[in-house]
Amino acid sequence: MKKNILCLLAALALVGCGGKDTTGAQEDERVEQVRTTVLQPREIEREISVSTNLQGYLTQNVAPSLQGKIEHIYREVGDRVSKGSDLVRMDQTQYKTTKISLTNLEIEKNRITQLLKTGSATQQQFDQITAQYNSTKEQLEFLQTNTYVKAPFSGVVSAKNYEDGELFAGQPILVLTQIDKLKALVAVPETYFPLLKAGMKLTLTSEIYPDQTFPATIEVVYPTIDASSHTFQAKIVVPNGKNLLRPGMYVTTTIGLGKVNTIVAPYQAVEKLVGANDRYVFINENGRAKRVAVTLGQRFDQDIEIIAPEIVPGVELVTTGQHKLVDGVKLNIVKE
Repeated sequence: MKKNILCLLAALALVGCGGKDTTGAQEDERVEQVRTTVLQPREIEREISVSTNLQGYLTQNVAPSLQGKIEHIYREVGDRVSKGSDLVRMDQTQYKTTKISLTNLEIEKNRITQLLKTGSATQQQFDQITAQYNSTKEQLEFLQTNTYVKAPFSGVVSAKNYEDGELFAGQPILVLTQIDKLKALVAVPETYFPLLKAGMKLTLTSEIYPDQTFPATIEVVYPTIDASSHTFQAKIVVPNGKNLLRPGMYVTTTIGLGKVNTIVAPYQAVEKLVGANDRYVFINENGRAKRVAVTLGQRFDQDIEIIAPEIVPGVELVTTGQHKLVDGVKLNIVKE
C-alpha cells in the first residue's frame, strides 16, 4: 500500500514538470506569404490632368459709392456692353448742385485773380478760393463717376438686382463679367511645383464639346503650398473669342511636362488608409515588411506612378498579399 502511494506521488510530480514546460514554450513568429517585384525606372511622357471651373477673366460688381435712388438702368441680363458704355444713372440732384457751385467758384476765383493783380485782394483770399475750388472740382469728379456709371471693360451683364426708381443700398446694381477671355484656378500636387512655369501651354476639354480641345496658358504660378492639401494653385487664362466656353463650366486641364524617368508600379499594390486619402505601399526590407507612404502621380492603365524618398530603382515592392501586412512582419517571398 505504501509503495502504491509513493508511485502515485512520483507520477503527479512528473505531470507537474511537464505542465511547466508547455507554459514556457513560445509561439512561432508570424510569417506572411507574398509576391514582390523589383522596381525599375521607366521613361514616361509626363502630363497631369486637373479639373476646375471656369471664371470670367474680369468680374465687377457695379455698385456706386453713393446711396440713393436709381434713376435708370441701361442694361439687362445678357446684354453685351463695350468699355465706357452707360450702365446706370443715379439721382442727379447732388451732381447738378455741385456743378453749379463749381461754376460759381470758378467765376469768383477769376475775379479774385484779377483783384490780386491790382492789389485789391490778398494772397490769403486767393489761396482760400483756390482751395475751395479744387476741393469742389474733386467732389464733382467723384459725383460724376458715381452718378453716371460706365462699363470699366467690355463684357456681359450677368446679374441685375434692381429696377428703375428703387433705392440703392449695398447690393450691386449689376454684375459685369468678361467672357471673351476666361480664367481658372487649378490645384496642382506639390510634387510638380518645380516643373510648372508661367507661360506654359496647356489644353482644356469639356464634356459639352467632346470632340474639341481649347488652348490655354499658365499666367501665374502661386508661390506657396497649401499645408493641408499639399497642393499649390496656378492661374490659367483661356482665350474665348468664339464664346463657346462660359464662366461656371466644368473643364479638365491637361498640362504636358515632357519626358521623365520615374517609378511606376501596379495600381493594385497601393493601399489606402481607411477614413483618409493617404496612400501607402509595402516593400521588402531585409525579409520584413516596411510600410512606405507614397504620393500618387500619373496613371497608366493598370500602373501608376508612386513617389516617395524610399521608392527608388532596385527596391522590392510587395504586389500580392499586401492587404494582410503590418509594419515589421516577416515575409516569405513566393516565386512565380
